[in-house]
Amino acid sequence: MNGGGSHYGGGSFRKAGAVRGLSAAVCGRRGKWVVLVIWLLVAAGAGVLGGRLEEVQRNDPASFLPAEAESTAVQNAQRASAAGDRVPAIVVYEGRPPAEAAADAERFAGLEGVAGQVSPPVPAPGGGAVQVVVPLDGSDYDVLTAAVDRIREITGDRAYVTGPAGQSADAIEVFGSIDATLLAATSAVVVLVLLVTYRSPLLWLIPFFSAGVALACSRAGNYLLAEYADLTVSGQSGGILLVLVFGIATDYALLLVARYREELAVHEDRHEAMDLALRRATPAIAASAATVVAGLCCLLVADQNATRGLGPVCAVGVVCALAAMLTLLPALLVVFPRGVFWPKVPVYGGAAEGGSGLWDRVGRVIARRPRVVWIGTAAVLGAMALTLPLTTVGPLAEADAYRTAPESVRGAEVLDRRFGTGQEGSLLVLAPSGEAGRIASAVAADPGVERIGGRDAGAGRPEAGEPGGRPGEGDAGGETGGERPGAGPETVDGRVLLRGTLKDAPDSPAAYETVERLREIPGALIGGTAAVNLDGKLSSERDLRVVVPLILGVVLVILVILLRALVAPLLLMATVVLSFAAALGVSGLVFTELFGFAAVDTGVPLLAFVFLVAVGVDYNIFLITRIREEAAVRGTREAALAGLSATGGVITSAGVVLAATFAVLGVLPLVVLAELGFVVAFGVLLDTFVVRSVLLTALTLDVGRWMWWPDRGLTRERGSAAGAVRGTARSTSGP
Repeated sequence: MNGGGSHYGGGSFRKAGAVRGLSAAVCGRRGKWVVLVIWLLVAAGAGVLGGRLEEVQRNDPASFLPAEAESTAVQNAQRASAAGDRVPAIVVYEGRPPAEAAADAERFAGLEGVAGQVSPPVPAPGGGAVQVVVPLDGSDYDVLTAAVDRIREITGDRAYVTGPAGQSADAIEVFGSIDATLLAATSAVVVLVLLVTYRSPLLWLIPFFSAGVALACSRAGNYLLAEYADLTVSGQSGGILLVLVFGIATDYALLLVARYREELAVHEDRHEAMDLALRRATPAIAASAATVVAGLCCLLVADQNATRGLGPVCAVGVVCALAAMLTLLPALLVVFPRGVFWPKVPVYGGAAEGGSGLWDRVGRVIARRPRVVWIGTAAVLGAMALTLPLTTVGPLAEADAYRTAPESVRGAEVLDRRFGTGQEGSLLVLAPSGEAGRIASAVAADPGVERIGGRDAGAGRPEAGEPGGRPGEGDAGGETGGERPGAGPETVDGRVLLRGTLKDAPDSPAAYETVERLREIPGALIGGTAAVNLDGKLSSERDLRVVVPLILGVVLVILVILLRALVAPLLLMATVVLSFAAALGVSGLVFTELFGFAAVDTGVPLLAFVFLVAVGVDYNIFLITRIREEAAVRGTREAALAGLSATGGVITSAGVVLAATFAVLGVLPLVVLAELGFVVAFGVLLDTFVVRSVLLTALTLDVGRWMWWPDRGLTRERGSAAGAVRGTARSTSGP
């Protein structure tokens, strides 16, 4: 950490009554104990409520869709039908005798959660495999998961449980284990980084404990919002919340502890030292948090429920992290004596730690030819961004969504190989009662449809239940009342619900094309698993087009207000966007060429943009606000070097922490989270070591006082370019 006697923010920031009142309450000799007691009570309650967050999570794909989606309307009609929320589990046996499957089918029929008649075993057209369809109750996903688990216990390694029920159960199981896995991995990473940063066996415990309390409070807040405000919280958003809170809380802790260490060198009383440190660090940290929260709240205009819910989920986490790091952390720090920094204890009256020699040298090199440096750096980033058109972006098929294939995926491969790619539940059609016949005929005539409403889409196809046919064809929920599946249409609120099967896998481009053709049939509403997947893809693409410009506009406005300038905010945004494009382009090639992923998932670019722009711009804010304060005293060019030296060490540490915590997402079996973690981690490191330290510094040196246009006071340069090259940056710590 850097040290010294900076007066950054000392003039205007000390006049801020709110900041002064906060520091006095938190750092007082009695106030610190009050703060600790309050936080302990809050943490106890938050621990209880936060532990219930998994109870309100929604991990079924259809619940992520907007209410206006066509597949959502069909799904609602399906739930209101006689078959209700039936979800088929397809048990496929390969190389086993049909009698064995028949014996299992009898046992399946008596299981809790079975919501209809279990189909008899049906052999594959070419032999070698048998399948049984078990309709399960999908209204309660705990019941569905338990039923799938029981089926798997019965079959053991003799069969695969797949189909919509098997896939949902596997997805729920993966999401359910996210928090425990991430908590262990993230904790280990944060502890390691704090130990390396502080090189103290004790000091790391204080920010780590404070971050843990912030996480507990954020989980509790999100539980309350999900329970009483209908906020969509998924296992995915819960996992992202965990790494975000730990990462951003640790960042704020690094910044504040650096300030505190500096003030301990010039103030004997640690309460007074923390009071000044908190006053000087709070404005920059609060501005950073406000930018992040504003960017996250832009997700509220997203179409997909999961994406829309992620905004407030993470915003709550950032607010909790901010509150804990500006109150609990400083109170804990002043409770302990200076010895908590051992073995590198700051001594009152001793020499403060100097500015970063590395960043001093970097600054001097940049100052020699700033224009050459920023043009060259921008060219390199631009070349990296040119790989973006080569990146394959699209929805991941079920088989490509996991890093290691779960049972439902392996079973689907057997099912496709032995029975063809069509799958029960892949097609649902909602039609007005008077037009059901016409619509059913039009749907059956489509080349991508295998069966609809009990009728084959071509001559010579075997009927359901006959040799070579599929059990449950035309009825995703299975048989009802002993009738042949698909024998009669279901009427729901004056409309007819037709169940069918597509020829192609429901997560394939061919199935999406079929759904799009069927939606051109007048009066028909098309749903089913293929339509759900397609609507998710279309919603993600729409959200990317709408949310990205909104985030750019909101963050730009905040920067203009914060810096009271136009040029600097525009340059900041340009560097961040360039950095994002470079990070996503390179990451996309790494995913497909090195990791062997099928594509960059459709939802990853938007989420990566949110975190790299809204969160990544923090470090630029820390640097540029520091430069602005110094510019009022020494001129912009010299201030740029002083700001780089002052913030280099602490911001680099903060960037490494945030990148490391997001990289932890790579330990999960879900490809989408592994991709998101890699893009954000790579982008943060790129922003920390290249954009902030080199590109932004060089731009500031080259543009000079016009960075602050139209501020007339700062556009009157006080320093000199020569002084900027010859002078050494004043030693300070943190922003």
